[in-house]
Amino acid sequence: MKKILMIAMITIIALTVTVGLFAGGQKDSASDSGAKKLAVGIILPTKDEPRWIQDEARFREALEKAGYSVEILFSQGDSARERANVEALVAKGIEVLIMTPQDGAAAGAAAEYAANAGVKVISYDRLITNTNAVDYYVTFDSFSVGKAFGQYLVDNAKGSGNNLYLYAGAASDNNAFIFFDGAWSILQPKIADGTFVIQNSSEAIALSAKKDLSRAELGKIIGQVTTNWDFNFAKNLAEANLTAASAAAKGEVFIAAPNDGTARAIADAFSADSDVAKYYVTGQDAEKASVQYIIDGKQSMTVFKDVRTLVSDAISAAVTYLEGNTPKATGSYDNGSKKVPAMQTEVITVTSDNVKSVLIDSGYYDAGDFTGL
Repeated sequence: MKKILMIAMITIIALTVTVGLFAGGQKDSASDSGAKKLAVGIILPTKDEPRWIQDEARFREALEKAGYSVEILFSQGDSARERANVEALVAKGIEVLIMTPQDGAAAGAAAEYAANAGVKVISYDRLITNTNAVDYYVTFDSFSVGKAFGQYLVDNAKGSGNNLYLYAGAASDNNAFIFFDGAWSILQPKIADGTFVIQNSSEAIALSAKKDLSRAELGKIIGQVTTNWDFNFAKNLAEANLTAASAAAKGEVFIAAPNDGTARAIADAFSADSDVAKYYVTGQDAEKASVQYIIDGKQSMTVFKDVRTLVSDAISAAVTYLEGNTPKATGSYDNGSKKVPAMQTEVITVTSDNVKSVLIDSGYYDAGDFTGL
């Protein structure tokens, strides 16, 4: 009888330990059996941009709250490494892949590798192009981001002949085209009527009478003003533009910069030029460094894209797929091979006037992260 009771107690203890393993513990690694299983792998493009470190932190935070585990890998700007990351995650048995491509077109083969293994592919923030292997796209409304750039500059311009400098993201990033197209849709009428004078792109000048540009036409302009999403490249390009510009092309200037990192680099270049009396410069992502720049008057605005919402949408879509269902979409994007169902998140323009209410009071950042609030 004692022996039977002993066996029963051991069985109960073993069951308790097993249940405990699936109910709690560490949740930020795919190898952690102490978390509820979420068969999801996440690939982000680089650790060298604050934006993606921010996304990584938000993913970990959201997954921890939800009780799921995940493995997050970085491609470090290398499409070959990105492909290797996909293969590694597929080998570990993921059922859903969330990926921000380094190069939208080059990522197509990696997405197809995952899809051929039965993995659902969610394109995150940047669209994977020219493949049918993308099941879903979670994104901010990129066209609205660009429109916010343009509207801010238009709202602050007075009179005519205002000096305008245009910059764009990487030509390998589909979003760079959408951001620029959105900005152009607002700026072009004001270029055509003489409110702005373009100072750093002959291609943009040649197309200045045309509001709706083709992909090829956008590509011509972006080819001249691309920053490649690289801070040093952006600063060097801005300095080259300023060296080539006359004093009359400086003074008060308006700068359409594509994101916060490049905005800070470009702003530093313009502020160092003695012929620049004042500048207005756009940005996006609400990176901490740029929030401080806005507080200090060194960056004019940023477009806040609440990563918490984007991450939540991506996780929700992943869970929906894991449960055998299809996530709802609010729109679609043509990736060159198919119309990809998409969930779009709205954006907010942040300036010194509302930086505290939008970013601090909402709990996105802590006030102690900044000085001069």
